Amino acid sequence: MPDEAPPLGPHIQQIRKRRKLTLEQLASLSGVSRSMLSQIERGQTNPTFATLWNLTRALNIDISELVGGQTSNRAQTIDVVGGHFVPEIRSEDGLCTLRILSPAQSAGRTEWYEIRLAPGGALVSDPHAKGAVEHVTVIEGELEVVSGEIRACVPAQGVARYAADLPHALRNVSDTETRAFLVVAS
Repeated sequence: MPDEAPPLGPHIQQIRKRRKLTLEQLASLSGVSRSMLSQIERGQTNPTFATLWNLTRALNIDISELVGGQTSNRAQTIDVVGGHFVPEIRSEDGLCTLRILSPAQSAGRTEWYEIRLAPGGALVSDPHAKGAVEHVTVIEGELEVVSGEIRACVPAQGVARYAADLPHALRNVSDTETRAFLVVAS
């Protein structure tokens, strides 16, 4: 007789309640429908691997914790990456440089960048995933932030938060280089 599958539903429910999340909130975070989550938690259906993946990402847990019911033992390390190994993306006109500061495994969830824009430089983006939001902190200079049809100027030391699931852009509107940190949350 094959081994019985672990009781995933009650464990998901336990983690969700421990984090004080409603079914609606977890559905929004994971992209799994509220009705499917309810069926999983009640043990009426077994989730697919893709559903498990989305739930573990939304709950910020390892899949081994969900399946095995225990936290994974991660070695205590400090991962240091030399500046010359930090990936950079440059615009075709050379006026915009993005340094990718986030680790590769966070791609698609939370990403952070250092941005340098020469005067007149712009970072123009197509819409990201539904519900994506960007947070930009201007360190030096000044940025114009565009999100859909809305525009706002952000001075040095200012922060802007805006929808990134529609066309959006950052433009240097100052006479000097603008430096900023950008966080993309999907």
